[in-house]
Amino acid sequence: MKKYSQKFIKISILSIGVIVISLFSLALTKSDVYRELARSQRLINEVYKSLITRYADRLDTEKFTKTVINNILDGLDPYTVYLEDDEKKGLDLLTQGKYGGVGINLGERDKKLTVISPIDDSPAKHKGIIAGDIIVKIDGSPTEEMSLDDAASHIRGTKGTDVTLSIKRFGNYQLIDFVLTRADITVKDVTYAGMLDDETGYIRLMRFSKNSGPEMRSSILNLQRDNARRIIIDMRDNPGGLLQSAIEILDMIIPKGELLLSTKGRLPEANKRYIARKKPVIEDDVKIAILINEGSASASEIIAGAVQDLDRGVIVGTPSFGKGLVQSVYGLDGSGKRSLKVTTAKYYIPSGRLIQKPGYINDELVVRDENEDSLFFTVGGRTVKGGGGITPDYEVKMPKSTPLLQECWRKGLFFSFAQERQHKYDSYEDALIDLDLITDFKEFIDDHELDVNTAGEQQFREARRKIAAFDSTNMDLIHAFDFVETFIIDREATLFEVEKDDIQRRLLLELVSIIKGPEFRVEESIKDDPVVIKAKEILQDPVAYSGLFQPKDNDQSF
Repeated sequence: MKKYSQKFIKISILSIGVIVISLFSLALTKSDVYRELARSQRLINEVYKSLITRYADRLDTEKFTKTVINNILDGLDPYTVYLEDDEKKGLDLLTQGKYGGVGINLGERDKKLTVISPIDDSPAKHKGIIAGDIIVKIDGSPTEEMSLDDAASHIRGTKGTDVTLSIKRFGNYQLIDFVLTRADITVKDVTYAGMLDDETGYIRLMRFSKNSGPEMRSSILNLQRDNARRIIIDMRDNPGGLLQSAIEILDMIIPKGELLLSTKGRLPEANKRYIARKKPVIEDDVKIAILINEGSASASEIIAGAVQDLDRGVIVGTPSFGKGLVQSVYGLDGSGKRSLKVTTAKYYIPSGRLIQKPGYINDELVVRDENEDSLFFTVGGRTVKGGGGITPDYEVKMPKSTPLLQECWRKGLFFSFAQERQHKYDSYEDALIDLDLITDFKEFIDDHELDVNTAGEQQFREARRKIAAFDSTNMDLIHAFDFVETFIIDREATLFEVEKDDIQRRLLLELVSIIKGPEFRVEESIKDDPVVIKAKEILQDPVAYSGLFQPKDNDQSF
C-alpha cells in the first residue's frame, strides 16, 4: 500500500509541477502571472487537502509533505532540493571544509549518483574509489531515488563507523562493494606547490573555499621568486566550490578589464558580469597550462574556460564534468529549519559558452526561448567546442588501472601493507632500495582472497551461464568452456609478474605518503604523470605553445 501511495502521489504532484513551471515560463503581464499562480496554488491545495483527509490510509502529514515537495522537484536538476534542518547542517559542514565522512565529492551524471572525485589521503582514495564510479547502493539502500544531499547525509557519519558503497564501474558488469571507515575529512585547497625544473612551477588546486585565493596568491608569488617562467595549475578531480574564490584566482591570471564570467537567470539579480579588476599576479610573459579531467567541475571549469577563451594558456587532459548551474538557498517558513536550494542561473564563460552539459532537467518542463549556440570563438579567433564542459586543447588520458592492481587498490591492500611496512624504514630512501618490497607484497596478497577480473572474463562467464541454461548436456561445449576457463586461470596466475612495476610504483606512493606526508606523494606521483609531462613539453616548446593560439584554416566566422 505504501509503495502504491508514493507512486500515485509522485504522478499527481509531478503533473502539478509541470503546470506551475509552464506558467512561470510564459511571457505574461505581472497581474496575469499572479492570477495564474493563485489559480494553480488553489489546485495544489485542493489536491493536498483531499489526499490528507480522504485517502484510505491515514497519511503522516509531515512525511507526506516532504514527499510532495520532493516529487515537485523531481523533474528539475539534481541541485534544486528541499532541505530540512539536519540536511542544511550537513551542507554547512561541507562548505566549512571539515566533516565526518569518507572523502568523496558527489555529482549526478545521467540521473545516476556519480563520484566526481575522491579526496586525496581519504578513506575513499585509499580503498580505490575513482572518478566516474557510480554509487548504486549505500549500506544496501538503492540510490536511485536519493537526492545528492540525501546521499551525502547517508555517507557522512561519526568517525570510526563503517559505510558500504556498492559501485558500478565502467568495464565491470558486477557491483563492487567498498567498505569504508569514516574519518575526519579536512580538505586543503592547494595541496602542493613546487618547481618541476629550473623554470617550471606546479600547483595542485583541489577545491575552492575562502582560503583558495590567498593560498594560490602565495604559491604563485613563491614560484615566480624561484624563477618560474612556466606554471602548471592542476585542477584534475577538483569539484569546485565558492564562485568568489574562482573569480579571485582569475584576477591573478587574466589582464585587468577582461570579462571573466557571466551568470544568466530569469530574475534581474541573477544576471551578473564578472570583470577582471586587478593587475595579474602571474606575469604577462609566464606561460600557463591548466590540467583538467572528468572530475573537474563548476569553479574549475570557470577558470579553465576563461583561460581558454581568452587565449591566456593551454588546457591539457580530458573533457571536464560540465556543471554550470548556480544555486541560491531560500528560507521557507521563517523558522530557519526548512529551506529550498534553487538553481537560479547558469554560468557562461567569455566566449558565450554554457558550462552546463545538457540533460540536467526534464526538457518537457521547460519552455526554450532560444537555442544555445554551438560554435564559439576565443578572443584570438580560434574555434572552441560548446555543448557543456571544457574540451582540452590537448587531450591526454591517464592509463587505466590493470586488473590485479585495481583489485588490490579496491581492498585497500596497498595502504594496509604500507602501514605495516613503514616501521621497517628509517626514511623513504630506505624503502626505495628495499629489494624485498615487491616479493613481500606478493606474499601479503596471497593471504587475501582476491576477485580479479581480466578483460573479457565477465563476458565469458555470462555467456557460459546462458548457454548452459539452454543446453547443459553438450559435452563438446562443456569441454570448450573448461578449456577457456583454464586459460583464464593460467593468465591470472601471471598477472603479478606482468603488473609488477605498476604495483611497486603504487606501493612506493603509499609509503612516501605515510613516511613523509601527502604533499610528497603528489611530488612523487607527478614525476611520471603523462598529463603533467605533456603539459611541460608544450610549455617548453615555443612553437607548439604560440601556435595553439593561431586560428586554423577551418576556424571561420559565419
